[in-house]
Amino acid sequence: MACFLVPTAAAIVTTAVGKKASEKYHFNWLNSMLWGGVAMLAIEHISHGEFVPYPPFLTAGLPEVWPEMMRVGVPMTLCIFLIWGVMVAVAAIASKRVKYLEA
Repeated sequence: MACFLVPTAAAIVTTAVGKKASEKYHFNWLNSMLWGGVAMLAIEHISHGEFVPYPPFLTAGLPEVWPEMMRVGVPMTLCIFLIWGVMVAVAAIASKRVKYLEA
C-alpha cells in the first residue's frame, strides 16, 4: 500500500545531498535506483487500486499503512543502500587497479 513512501523520502534526501557530495560516491547511481524503484512501485500500487489520484490518496488507513512501511519499505530501502554501497566499493577498487596498471 505505502511501501514506496520510504524510498521516496530517501530519494528526496539523497537528491539534495548528492548535489553537494563528491563524485566518487556516485549519488547519481543511488538516486537512479531509488527514483526508479519509486516509479515502479507507484505504478504497481496504482494498477492495484491501492493509490488513487484524489484524497486521501492511499486507500488504506494509517493503522495499515504504517506497519507496511516499516515491514516492507524500510528493508527494501536498506537493501538499495547496501547494493549501492557495494557498487561504489567495487568502482573504487576497479579505479585503483586501473591506476596501478597504468603506472
